[in-house]
Amino acid sequence: MSVKLQLTQRQQEILRRVVEEHVATGQPVGSKTLVEKASLTAAASTVRAELAELESFGLLTHPHTSAGRVPTENGYRYYADELLNRLDPQPQEFPLDLHTQRTEVEAALQATTEMLSQVTRLLALVSAPPLEATTVVRVEVLLLQPEFVMVVVITSAGGVTKRNFHFEQAVDPGLAQWAGEYLNETVAGLSLGTVLLRRRFDDPGLSPREREFLGALRPAFTELVSAEQRLYVGGAADLLGEVRAEELEAYRNLFELVEKRAALLDVLGESTYEPHSPFVRVGHDLDHPALREIALVGACYGLVHRALGAVSLIGPVRMDYEKALGAVRSAASELSRFAESVYGDR
Repeated sequence: MSVKLQLTQRQQEILRRVVEEHVATGQPVGSKTLVEKASLTAAASTVRAELAELESFGLLTHPHTSAGRVPTENGYRYYADELLNRLDPQPQEFPLDLHTQRTEVEAALQATTEMLSQVTRLLALVSAPPLEATTVVRVEVLLLQPEFVMVVVITSAGGVTKRNFHFEQAVDPGLAQWAGEYLNETVAGLSLGTVLLRRRFDDPGLSPREREFLGALRPAFTELVSAEQRLYVGGAADLLGEVRAEELEAYRNLFELVEKRAALLDVLGESTYEPHSPFVRVGHDLDHPALREIALVGACYGLVHRALGAVSLIGPVRMDYEKALGAVRSAASELSRFAESVYGDR
């Protein structure tokens, strides 16, 4: 939700200076500070009048009896929208080259999360691509005991999943070997979650015995897609080290939400639009009671025409939005390069 106000150029500059000074010091910002420290050319009386006007617009507020102002939630939102409108065409370079490391997806996402939190001292969140975005590389059907079969599925994202199946009667070793060969021939190269993959288990050319056995193994493939999407989190300790007393309750609510990864993924999912597109959500924009005093800055990563996940930073409403936007844009760009090498030919 954007703030639809038409501010003069001077009002925009004063609002920007108030936000940046308050972010840096945590203190209310007065006209004297703006004239002397922020190097505004207008007279102090003019600045005071503009501050009062911005307060009337709901962009600034008067804490207690202080002569200085602090940004409101709407003030931060207006400031963030202006940042989004004047972003550099190209993101800055991310201090981590995933493309040359040829690492697996999970390691790449974890490394990105750790680097983001180190650079910004904020809570970093990186959502993994959905499992159905990956393809099957290889399948192993292993007869561990006469009644126990293990199915191993290796995906293009570097993931390896194992699932055991128990049968009431001993499994024919020849049937288990056939199933491994059949699945490698027919589902390797197919994306998880596709109708085409599911059809391979119901091929009318198979015997009833073969279809029954494959039907028993089918959850090793189909239930992967319904598994909870993974979310990588980093920087909680750093964020707590920077917290102010008045922000403690907001952070307690945030960390309770972090423990419920699925709920946090829902919040991130609502913010996912196009690959590489940055976004800012401030307080009530997030539409979750636990995040009313929190801000989220993020950018999607993925293929040219498809977002696979989001890179996000969560912190206080009084955060350095410019730095956070630069960090998530560069991280998303690097992850998109990496994703092209993993998913781009599918």
